Amino acid sequence: MTSRTLAVVTAGLRQPSSTRLLADRLSAATVDELSSRGFTVSSTVVELRDYAHDITNHLLTGFSSPPLRSVVDGVVAADGLIMVTPIFTASISGLFKSFADMLDDGTLAGKPVLIAATGGTARHSLALDHAMRPLMSYMRAVTIPTGVYAAPEDWSASAPESSSAALSARIRRAAAELAEEVARRETKPPADPFELTTTFEDLLRGE
Repeated sequence: MTSRTLAVVTAGLRQPSSTRLLADRLSAATVDELSSRGFTVSSTVVELRDYAHDITNHLLTGFSSPPLRSVVDGVVAADGLIMVTPIFTASISGLFKSFADMLDDGTLAGKPVLIAATGGTARHSLALDHAMRPLMSYMRAVTIPTGVYAAPEDWSASAPESSSAALSARIRRAAAELAEEVARRETKPPADPFELTTTFEDLLRGE
């Protein structure tokens, strides 16, 4: 198939936020990479702050609201994921971890994931490898080699949408790696709602 879906999950707490800005840059670069390979790409951005109360209620009750269930279904069904979180106290945000905690075991198994983060200092860049990457590995996702971290100095004060040459290069490299994994991913055709999955003999046996 020549179409692919991309889900972008961002855990920024402010609007606007550098976390969302980084997510948008990564999404655009990945879409460009896949388009250059001949794919039609559908990209969806999920702002976790919009579902913070629903996520908390799910953790307390075990039940998801319809909007949150729709978000989770979209993330699970996507061909590739971009996961971006701010770094607080040298680790991923509580909102991001809470969302990850509510995903059923195995739902991200084999799914290509690009991990990225933003923080107030470059010293927190190792959080990508000591917090995010082990989490994705535990969930059995296929985490691409290049993680992208953006510190305040990576953004232009005069033009917030502009980034340093080093950050732009990391974005392009990570996007190319994710696009490569997504491109080789086998997409299953949608199930035929009229297809018979039970034989007449099974029905007679009560199965």
